[in-house]
Amino acid sequence: MQKRYLWLLLSLVMVLPSPSMSQQNKAFRIGIAGLTHTHVHWLLGREDRGDIEIVGIAEPNRDLAQRYAKQHGYSMDIVFPALQEMIEATQPAAVFAFNSIFEHLEVVEVCAPRGIHVMVEKPLAVNLEHARTMYELAKEHNIHLLTNYETTWYASHHEAYRMIHEDVALGGLRKLIVYDGHPGPQEIGVNQEFLEWLTDPKWNGGGAITDFGCYGANLLTWLFKGQRPLSVVAVTQTIKPDIYPKVDDEATIILKYPQAQGIIQASWNWPIHRKDMHIYGTKGYIYCDSRQDMRIRLGQGSTEKKKKVADLAYPNNDPFAYFASVVRGEKEPHPYELSSLENNMIVMEILDAAIKSAKQGKAIFLNSPSR
Repeated sequence: MQKRYLWLLLSLVMVLPSPSMSQQNKAFRIGIAGLTHTHVHWLLGREDRGDIEIVGIAEPNRDLAQRYAKQHGYSMDIVFPALQEMIEATQPAAVFAFNSIFEHLEVVEVCAPRGIHVMVEKPLAVNLEHARTMYELAKEHNIHLLTNYETTWYASHHEAYRMIHEDVALGGLRKLIVYDGHPGPQEIGVNQEFLEWLTDPKWNGGGAITDFGCYGANLLTWLFKGQRPLSVVAVTQTIKPDIYPKVDDEATIILKYPQAQGIIQASWNWPIHRKDMHIYGTKGYIYCDSRQDMRIRLGQGSTEKKKKVADLAYPNNDPFAYFASVVRGEKEPHPYELSSLENNMIVMEILDAAIKSAKQGKAIFLNSPSR
């Protein structure tokens, strides 16, 4: 009888989930700081996989919160007028910032001392000074502080990285051109709450140079494995001053590396939406045309070949699932990977130098690390 009882007990123990299994299966509790960045729709409209639970939203604009509640079906009971109030009431494990870039610092100032991890929408900060303060807070309080870019989750970019650093069939890197932008935020119909801060240098740090220049700086820093450029030259214009009187709508940034150049073309004047990249090596080229579509030509006399790569596997294809896996310790961000704080501190150095270069009309040399 005792043996039978022991066998039954052991059987129950074997089928009960371990703490790690329970943790993995439990929805990741998150809060949202702000709704004025319309990329928040990626999270609010995300398919319910049972892995993410939005427990609170901090948004002082009640009308905006109600409009989005009708669109996405969340309860207004989880909406609070201030971030601190939302955190105290809901106790999220992490916060995603979808407010103005200027407000990213405040999010980290509130969250870091409470041990709450943060992911902000690109770029990391409104300027290099804010970024340095955020970096120190994250390190002091041992929180993860990541930055989300749409292009981080493009399978074509990861295949290009593999070809550059593993296959080496491309040869040494010589020129990389990153194209990002669209016809303009007003032209594509972004809502008024987003447009107001996106076109204000105080809240956004600039116009196209920050809105889309950050993508190229992020990708180049990753492809060069964290190498900082020797110098930065930038030219900006406001081609549509009647629409964007306070900020640039056109920017070209040139980064000089020891044996290569990076060119970032950021624009609110493209006739189409663009997030593509051309990579040239000593033996060929790689064009990343979209999330999965590539064109490749390797070797003299070769012909261009089209390649469609499979999407990245979960959670590497989703910023929210990826961040959850990082916070839970299931993934360890590598230094200078696309979301990492180290990469995005260099991004902020590049943007800071680009803005200075455009204003001063000269190259800005990056002589020493930012920290």
